[in-house]
Amino acid sequence: MGFKKIGLPIARFGRQAKRSYGFIVKFASVAILGLCFVFVWYMFSPSASAVTYQRSTFGEIAEPVSERGELRKSKSSVVPVKNEPDLNLGKGEEKKVVNGSLTDGGKDHKKEEKGVKIVNDGDKEEKEGDEKGSEVSESDSENGKENEVEAESEEGKEEGENTVDGDSTGAEVDLEQVDESDELNAKQAKKPKFKGPLFDPKAEYSWKLCSTRSKHNYIPCIDIEVASKRIKSYRHHERSCPKNPLMCLVPLPHDGYQTPVSWPDSKEKIWLTNVAHPKLTQYVKTQTWVVESGEYLTFPQNQSELTGGIAHYLESIEETVPDIEWGKNIRTILDIGCKDSSFGAYLLDKNVFTLALGLKDDLVDLAQVSLERGFPTIVSPFGTRRLPFPSGTFDTIHCGECQIHWQSNGGKLLIEINRILRPSGYLILSSKHDSIEDDEAMSKLTASIGWNILAHKTDDVSDIGVRIYQKPESNEIYALRRKKVPPMCKENENPDAAWYVPIHSCLHLIPSAIEERGTEWPAEWPKRLHTFPDWMNNRDKLVQDDEHWKATVEKSYLTGMGIDWSTIRNVMDMHTIYGSFAAALIEQKVWVMNVVPVYAADTLPFIFERGLVGVYHDWCESFSTYPRSYDLLHADHLFSRLKNRCRKAVSVVVEMDRILRPGGWAIVRDKGPILKSLEEIFKSLQWEIRLTFVQNKEGILCVQKTMWRP
Repeated sequence: MGFKKIGLPIARFGRQAKRSYGFIVKFASVAILGLCFVFVWYMFSPSASAVTYQRSTFGEIAEPVSERGELRKSKSSVVPVKNEPDLNLGKGEEKKVVNGSLTDGGKDHKKEEKGVKIVNDGDKEEKEGDEKGSEVSESDSENGKENEVEAESEEGKEEGENTVDGDSTGAEVDLEQVDESDELNAKQAKKPKFKGPLFDPKAEYSWKLCSTRSKHNYIPCIDIEVASKRIKSYRHHERSCPKNPLMCLVPLPHDGYQTPVSWPDSKEKIWLTNVAHPKLTQYVKTQTWVVESGEYLTFPQNQSELTGGIAHYLESIEETVPDIEWGKNIRTILDIGCKDSSFGAYLLDKNVFTLALGLKDDLVDLAQVSLERGFPTIVSPFGTRRLPFPSGTFDTIHCGECQIHWQSNGGKLLIEINRILRPSGYLILSSKHDSIEDDEAMSKLTASIGWNILAHKTDDVSDIGVRIYQKPESNEIYALRRKKVPPMCKENENPDAAWYVPIHSCLHLIPSAIEERGTEWPAEWPKRLHTFPDWMNNRDKLVQDDEHWKATVEKSYLTGMGIDWSTIRNVMDMHTIYGSFAAALIEQKVWVMNVVPVYAADTLPFIFERGLVGVYHDWCESFSTYPRSYDLLHADHLFSRLKNRCRKAVSVVVEMDRILRPGGWAIVRDKGPILKSLEEIFKSLQWEIRLTFVQNKEGILCVQKTMWRP
């Protein structure tokens, strides 16, 4: 009976819904049902206070949480105080302060590497070997702590790179660069840890030659190995390394390789076969500064592309701007675009350290000619990413006939030059063909970043147009700009971050406080080498390090290893901290490329402050230079710092084989077990073992590369 009473109103309601006003009834019924649903949900759901309480039960979470639910360290926990590197460091103890340039150097590596066959005795024995190898290492706990800090730092770096650019235009990429965006994102990913011993104790190496388009001049992260219909160029627009580390040996030149001409004779002649290149031969026929003379390429003195000679060109610059004194207040120069090398060669006699930057479009390989002659040179693209240098370090930057369109793409390339140029530093541009439109665009661009033009003239003798600009020494000029374009960078952006970091369309503030680097011009050379500025900490530590390396070089390296230093010119310190090894060799007729690993303390600004030169680099990748570039490699505790970083640390040895000349030397200082493994690898490469010495679990290994190729 009850069901009938309930059913009648429902039936009557249905009949009314069919009438003309049925739509209104339907709408009202839906609204009533909705209100009922909200009431029931409110009665049976947890209260707002319960939600708040549930959130607080996770604890006072101070760090943001990643998508994986892991705690992510904030940027402030990994970015060091600007311009104040902690120098409480020694060669055996290195505090893990990330320099702001750290990104992923390891990729998805396959089990089999190209060019080398690694034979194991079985999976079971391999695991046992890994366990034994872990027991052999004396610093597992130390390395474990270091790698924990590295992982946190890299994760913070990833966040920093994604948010560092306050200008939306900083992420602009040309259409031809789209294919590299995935590679850049991969570099910004967190670097995986590789467990186990540094070198596989069960591995046996069977080497093969690399088979690439560039053949004997192969630069892995610069050259495109495989051609396609879409990509016909020989070099990447930006640095792009192979997915797998290089595990094959670069062949020698097809027509043979000669022992390089020793310095200083190499300034005037080099072996043609050592730098043989089809386009180079054609290029030489059109030049006067280089002549093919039988088996040699010769370089007449004071000859250059400039009419009147390089001496007249440089003297006219000093006369135009008296504040420029070569070899005194001007010590470090970046010469963009390798041409005839006469600029750096002439200034070398005036104690000026000129680093030539060979651009990726140098298909004649003039940068290799420069290295063969014994001049400091590095190869790098210069397009959308920052150059591998810290901010405010070069005294002068020179670009002679480098054909760079500075005003294109919003002037990003000039903004990058502004980043690495020292406050009050100089930019010198020279060109034979200047259009009125280019001059006006350049004037507008330099004015927008506060630069002062000191000279704009055409030389009567050489008919070369020369423009000399000066970077401001304070921030006052920025406040006077009517248009704030480009804008100022955010305060949390690290100006020294340079490893796989895109160029940002913004200006960094010029240091103003006395404790900041860049507020004062360094002392004149050579006093500059041993003068420690006010912004440096722990000067006593630096003095001790200088004395240590001076004694080591004089008592051991120069006399106790059998190295003929008259054949040594191009030297690389693969893991430097203060540049003390380079300073100890300053009286020798050598130049040293100081390499600061991206995962180490950022001491590269101090190295430049001393009047020395260096770059950031990740040794899990190939270095930006030609094969057979260096006469001596120095690796002080490099490999022990690579534990758990590189997929295959043996690839670093392969890279040493690539960049070292036949007959060249390598000095490795590290832990005893690591040196023992390295000795076996060098023997497999047919290198000569000249010295091994181990004491108190630390040792030194001196080896010499031979002409052997598989």
